[in-house]
Amino acid sequence: MYRGPSIGFGVFLAVVGAILAFAVADRVQGVDLQMIGYICLAAGIILVLIGIAMGARSNRSATERHVTRDAAGGTHESIEHRDV
Repeated sequence: MYRGPSIGFGVFLAVVGAILAFAVADRVQGVDLQMIGYICLAAGIILVLIGIAMGARSNRSATERHVTRDAAGGTHESIEHRDV
């Protein structure tokens, strides 16, 4: 199962960044909210792109099922998962 960067968190970060960059007009002494917004927006977009790329990569796998019968009539099954 894929456990990389969350696409949802990337979208959240991009939205918060866009709000800070384009919608907030307040001033805080010593803090540039617009620059923080641009940084969050860029980080969110990068996380979304990484999440999409890693998710697409993890979906490419193959499963092989092998069933063998022994001389006594019993069956043995093995399943092999591998990335393609």
